Amino acid sequence: MSLHPSLQTYADAWTQSVSAISELVSPLAEGEWNWATPCPGWSVRDVVSHVIGLDCEMLGDPRPIHTLPRDLYHVQTEGQRYMEVQVDVRRHHTAPEMTSELEYTIIRRSRQLRNESRDPSHKIRGPLGTEQTLELATRMRAFDVWVHEQDLRTTLRKPGNLDSQGALVARDLLLHGLPKVVAKKAAAPANSAVVLDVSGPVEFLRTVRVDADGHATVDSAPSLGPLATLSLDWETYFRLACGRITYASVADRIKVEGDHGLGEAILREFAVTP
Repeated sequence: MSLHPSLQTYADAWTQSVSAISELVSPLAEGEWNWATPCPGWSVRDVVSHVIGLDCEMLGDPRPIHTLPRDLYHVQTEGQRYMEVQVDVRRHHTAPEMTSELEYTIIRRSRQLRNESRDPSHKIRGPLGTEQTLELATRMRAFDVWVHEQDLRTTLRKPGNLDSQGALVARDLLLHGLPKVVAKKAAAPANSAVVLDVSGPVEFLRTVRVDADGHATVDSAPSLGPLATLSLDWETYFRLACGRITYASVADRIKVEGDHGLGEAILREFAVTP
């Protein structure tokens, strides 16, 4: 195996999730590909198109030359427009076309990962002409396919893999965005702490600490006097953090202790994905 050890976890997580996606969609009837998913504006077909498209970009395939229609109201930003091209270009593909392209893309990407000998710090092309390290790009693919696997599972009512390797990658990546939510979006006061107590298949306790200058960090040490404590289950946590649900729709599943105003401000601004 030539894959660098720091990439192996992400490669394994991607493999598990993308294989699950293939298994989920292979038996679907044509009409089921049009079912709406929790990902705003995207159907089952759109989610799978996105997975295929980004993995094709990881393979170095040229992006499609395609003009988006003007009536895609869920597309508001440059980043969303970038992602939508790979989706819209496949909107009229049939179920057999979708499953065969997905299977072929998985074969090609699996081979690429098996033969990957570049250093994790090697720079590759990222979205919107940016540059990313190979390690970051591989981590983001593991995160992305796991989240979209969960989108499909929700729509198809086939829960699973909530504690898979992809789930752990998602946990770490979503926690990375938490300090900005607490300190900037929710404006937690200086010299305060907020505790997140998450239960379920992925269980963890984290403290976000805001220093005297208003900068926030997150760690696993408990706080003796947090300003607010938020207790929720893992599925609610990642769906909120990924913008799949709103706080108002799941308020009964979350316990807020301490400063309720701050706790609710954090939960209303909880989404960290673009």
